Parts: sequence; structure tokens; C-alpha cells
Amino acid sequence: MSPERHLPSFDELPQFRDFTGCAWEVWGKDDQLGTVNLLTEDVVKEASKEIKTGKAIGLNWPVNFPAKPPFHRQPPSHNVVFMPQFGAVHDDILHINTQSGTQWDGLKHFGLVHHGLFYQGTPASFFKQGEIKITSPTDIDPELVKFGIHNWAQHGICGRGVLIDLVKYYTETQGKLPYDPFTAHGIPLADILACAKKQGVTFRKADILILRAGFMQRFNGASEEERNALGEKEETFAGIEQTEDMKRFLWDNHFAAAASDQPALERWPPPEGVNHLHQTLLGLWGMPIGEFFDLEALSKHCAETGRYTFFFSSWPLNVLGGVASPPNAAAYF
Repeated sequence: MSPERHLPSFDELPQFRDFTGCAWEVWGKDDQLGTVNLLTEDVVKEASKEIKTGKAIGLNWPVNFPAKPPFHRQPPSHNVVFMPQFGAVHDDILHINTQSGTQWDGLKHFGLVHHGLFYQGTPASFFKQGEIKITSPTDIDPELVKFGIHNWAQHGICGRGVLIDLVKYYTETQGKLPYDPFTAHGIPLADILACAKKQGVTFRKADILILRAGFMQRFNGASEEERNALGEKEETFAGIEQTEDMKRFLWDNHFAAAASDQPALERWPPPEGVNHLHQTLLGLWGMPIGEFFDLEALSKHCAETGRYTFFFSSWPLNVLGGVASPPNAAAYF
């Protein structure tokens, strides 16, 4: 076993301008992994002990959904091409915005918006816009692909996953969800902690936190008109609160990543005058944010078995310099 790395607490992290909890110095100035650094070989090996039955559950919504994505993103397009010259052969062509459905937000996605800075204080002007062409695998400009999703793709986001099933918790304790997942509602830290306690979950360093807050259940039961409206109206979604205590909880537990079935993980939009949590998680910590994860089958299995921890595996698309990616994620029991 390699020696345990000491990590500062949230309150020990320095402040950057109007932001508390800046972790740019934790992994070194050249770091491009962020909290994925926590997923060491020892951590992955220990997490593999969660696999006892071999049951595997995919956590990816089909890339076809939602047909009308929020945030003005390009709808997915899938074309099947028949090749008659070969008698019985097809190809297909897929066009997606990497954040239209189930996704990891990468380090180039969201920075400190009022300061024009991304992870490690990198100015927005540093990054090339438009089409990125790379033709030689032996001649890749590291500056061109800096902070790309390929860093996580080549490392893997694998470790112990923990499901916090807020839908089940609220339904059992209050009879129903106390909010509409399609509206701006902040989920307080106290409810996350109470849910974890009820499930018998104790967090470990480098866990991958997964929150079921109700979007998928709500979407599956919605009318076509309601579903389509999500891509046309101003975005409002339930999600975790942006409080200092929430940040302290996420950092001091040293989660390697955080994901949910909601489109934005955090309450969207934040309350008036409150900074987006994306700025802290991605811009200051380098923590992967997972969104639109399909947790319905996972929730059912966890409830049936009473097991809310599992081996989590995710291998994003290996896109050099990519901003985000479908997670290609699964839970193993």
C-alpha cells in the first residue's frame, strides 16, 4: 500500500478572491486530473471487493434522450446507413452535444465565470475554440488539449460508488417528494445526511457520490408536452444547495466525483446572488460533475438487496481536448 496522502480540510484551503475553498495547489500546478487523483490503484483494488454477485447495472440514459435537451443544446441525431454494395452491411452516424444527455462535465466546461478563469487559474482565452484537428498520435500539442476529458478517459473514473436515494427517502418519510424535480428547489445537506444514515451508509475517502433526486422518474411519467418544454423554457431544476456547508461536506469527505439524475446536480438556477456550485467543483477543485445519470434500475436493485455501495466504473470518450463526455458508467455488485 502506498502511504496515505494528507489532504487539507475545506477550511484549510485558501480563498481565491470571492471564492472559498481553492484547491489549485493540492495536486500541483501541472495537474489535469483534479479529484480523480484520489482514485489510486489501491483505492480501485479496495473498491473491487464490492463485487460479490457479479450483477452489473448500466447507468447511462440512451443517447437519444432527451430529444429536446435543455440549455439550448443540439438534439441528438442518429442516422443508419445501408451499404447495398455489400448486400447486408450497415454503418451509423451519431451527432451529439456531449452534454445533451448522461454526461460528465469536464474541466473545460465551467470555470469562475465572473473572473474568466478555469481550473488552475487558466484564462478562458487560453483555449482554442472551434474545430480541433489532430492528425498524428505521435505529435499532439499538449497546450491544445490541456484539461481535456481525455485525461479522465485514460485514467478511468473507477472506485466505490455510493447511491443516496433521496426519492426513496422522501417517499418513505414524507409520503412523496417535497418538490417537483422540474423546478428550482435546493436539496439541503441535512436531508442527504439523513438519507445516508437511514440507508446505513458511511462515506469513505475517494467515494463516487451518486444522488437520485427524481428527474428520471419525473421525466418518464411526464407528458410529451412537458418533456418538450424542458428544451424550450428557461431552465429550472431541483438539485443540491450551494451552501458553504454543502461545499465543506463534498470536500471534507474527499469524494472523487459527484453525480445525479438531475440535469445540473445543483439547484438551477441558484438563488439570487449565490454562485453556481459548478464554479467550485470544476473551477476550483477539478471534481467531475455527473448529470442525467439513469439511476432507476440501480435504485431498484439497491432497495431489493439493501446494498447502497458498489464498484463503480466509468470510461469517458477518449476525446483529446474534449469538454465533456457520456460516462459509459456501470455499477457492479
